[in-house]
Amino acid sequence: MTEEPNNGTSAACKAPGAQEKAIDVAVIGAGPAGLTAGLYAARAGLEAVVFERIAPGGQLAQTEHMENYPGFPDGTNGFELAFSMKQQADRFGVRNVGEEVLSVDFTQNPKVLKTAFNEYRANSVIIATGARPRKLGLELEEELQGRGVSYCATCDGNFFRDKTVMVVGGGNTAAGDAIYLSRICKKVYLVHRRDKLRATAIYHKRLEDLPNLEFVWNAVPRKLVADEGALAGVRVEMLETGEERDIAVDGLFVAVGTEPNTEFLAGALTTDETGYIVAGESGETEVPGVYVAGDVRTKFLRQVVTAVADGALCAEEAAEYLAI
Repeated sequence: MTEEPNNGTSAACKAPGAQEKAIDVAVIGAGPAGLTAGLYAARAGLEAVVFERIAPGGQLAQTEHMENYPGFPDGTNGFELAFSMKQQADRFGVRNVGEEVLSVDFTQNPKVLKTAFNEYRANSVIIATGARPRKLGLELEEELQGRGVSYCATCDGNFFRDKTVMVVGGGNTAAGDAIYLSRICKKVYLVHRRDKLRATAIYHKRLEDLPNLEFVWNAVPRKLVADEGALAGVRVEMLETGEERDIAVDGLFVAVGTEPNTEFLAGALTTDETGYIVAGESGETEVPGVYVAGDVRTKFLRQVVTAVADGALCAEEAAEYLAI
């Protein structure tokens, strides 16, 4: 993708009062969903402009190895896959603006996107800003990410085959992670701050029947223990007694929820109780011409493969909208 300068005036539609042509499809976010949306929009003959303040790829670019993306029998490096997506979008003429969208106005038509440097107008908008894992907020957590600390069991679980791991959380994601990891890991600790999981009832019996899973109830992680730059254990506080327990583990999988990147919308679209944008099957929102793709939308499964599908659907919906 050809990158625009991040200051001054861009070739895309600009400041208030400018009589330049509005962007056909503005894509906010350059993760797998955004790159795919741009690719499909450009292949449909539309001007597609992707806004991203940092390097393309989103969370995918930070994934060292992926084993569950179709087409790669031996797995693939996340950064390399993201870069390939960028190159493919570049080939079809998708343009990148290296600016963060700070606010929007969807009451106007064309829609208005504002960055720190410019104001852009677009006839349709695809939001693909993704979500970030909610972290525990512990010391060393950032440093140990990728060195024992993970936020995606299906992405990274196989690195801990026949090892001892801990899952923190009590919802469906944590329960599912624990079940998945129990199949490949020697031992799984499931740590939850209450004495009962929030996960749906169907998970409870399955978890109780796992011979290599140990529940650690009424407990919260308080300290990460490292050895030679890698995770070696977790210190948890037993909330009922105040006592601390050190648990030696090779991996820690944090499943305490995610946080959608939607702050810039400031209520412009309807979100659910957790902040995710409410969207239909094809990514449509309540605002005509505005679509949402990937992890930032309400959905059952948040994976790269579902994000690229969302991006394709939204681009096709935008193309149909613009043809009316």
